[in-house]
Amino acid sequence: MISQLVKNEQQLQDAYSVRKKVFVEEQKVPLELELDEFEESSHHFVIYEGSTPIGAGRFRILGNVGKVERICVLHNFRGRGIGELMMDSIHSFASEQDTIQTLRLHAQVQAIGFYEQLGYKIVSDEFLDAGIPHRTMEKPVS
Repeated sequence: MISQLVKNEQQLQDAYSVRKKVFVEEQKVPLELELDEFEESSHHFVIYEGSTPIGAGRFRILGNVGKVERICVLHNFRGRGIGELMMDSIHSFASEQDTIQTLRLHAQVQAIGFYEQLGYKIVSDEFLDAGIPHRTMEKPVS
């Protein structure tokens, strides 16, 4: 498996294809909410097994905060460390950015344990995003 910072249109479309399968098809998030106005200002990541895209995520820089977003792994590939590989890639990228001091994400409630294992702490009450319960989590850039 390889995690790739998206550098071309094919890689971007591969990342979008994973996101659509997970969020739009599986979780029933409307496409217009999943692919939003922040796509062009984000850094995108995709994980491949061979030539098959199996994981995706994006990252935005908002001043001194790095916003981790749209982390997903195809259903048949979960439980194999792919989410950790994605987060490691994003954390490495974030640590190379001079301005970022804090990483922030909106975790689906069912994924909070995953993010806690990576050092994130809950910093908000529960809220709905696309009809799915979430909580904001943060951790310092290490």
